[in-house]
Amino acid sequence: MNADPALPCLLLLEDDPVSAAFLATALEALPARVDVAASLVEAELLRDAGHALWLFDANLPDGTGGALLARWRMQGLATPALAHTADPRPEERDALIAAGFANVLRKPLGVGQLQETVRRVLGAETSEAPALDAKRDDTTATAPPIWDDAAALHALNGNASIVAAMRDLFLGELPAVRMRTADAFTHADADAVRAELHKLQASCGFVGATRMLAAVMALREAPLSRNAFVQFEDAVEGTQRTALA
Repeated sequence: MNADPALPCLLLLEDDPVSAAFLATALEALPARVDVAASLVEAELLRDAGHALWLFDANLPDGTGGALLARWRMQGLATPALAHTADPRPEERDALIAAGFANVLRKPLGVGQLQETVRRVLGAETSEAPALDAKRDDTTATAPPIWDDAAALHALNGNASIVAAMRDLFLGELPAVRMRTADAFTHADADAVRAELHKLQASCGFVGATRMLAAVMALREAPLSRNAFVQFEDAVEGTQRTALA
C-alpha cells in the first residue's frame, strides 16, 4: 500500500468485509491512504492517527457510529465525519445528521458518489466526478438475473478485476450469513434476521448480486414470512451455484 505522507489519511469503520473492501478500494483511488477498522474497539486504537476524515458505519457489532462520534467530539476531536448505512429510513438519516455527521451515504453506493462526497467534505469539490448511485429497488414480478454485470462494473468504474475479486469475497462470506439467517428465522427472531440482512443488502449491491438483493429486501420487509425465506434460500442456492460453474 502507498504510504505517501502527502496523501490524506482516512479512517473507514465498517464491519462487513465486502463493504469494507469496496469502500477502501474506492477511497484509495481518490487517491488517499485508508485505515480500516471493523469495530469500535479497533477504531479507538486508530483515533490519534491524524485522519483528515472519518467514515463510520451507523451500526457495528459493539455499538454505533453515532455514539463513537459523540464520544470523540466530547474529547475535543473535530475531524469531519461521514456516516454510511443500508437503512433507508429518513429518521435514521436525520438522527445521524443530528449526531454531527456532515452527510449520510446510503449503501450500496457507487464509486463516483462516494468520491465526490469525500472530495467535497475535504474541501476539494470537483464537478467532473459524476454522482453514481448503485442502489437498485427491483420490484418487477419476474425473477431478476443472478448477477447484474453492468451494475457492478458501473459501481466500480468499469474495473472487471475488482468486480471479480469482490464477488469471490462475497461468495466466501455467503454460507456463514445464510446459516446465521436461517438460525434466526428458525427461532422466530425477526430482529436477528434483519440484522444479518442489513449488511448483506449492501454487499449485494456492491457486487451486482441482483437476485440476492431482491430476496434480501423482501425478507427484511417480512422477516418471519415463510415464502420470503424460501425465496431467500433459492436466491442463495442460485448464487452459490455460479461459483461452481
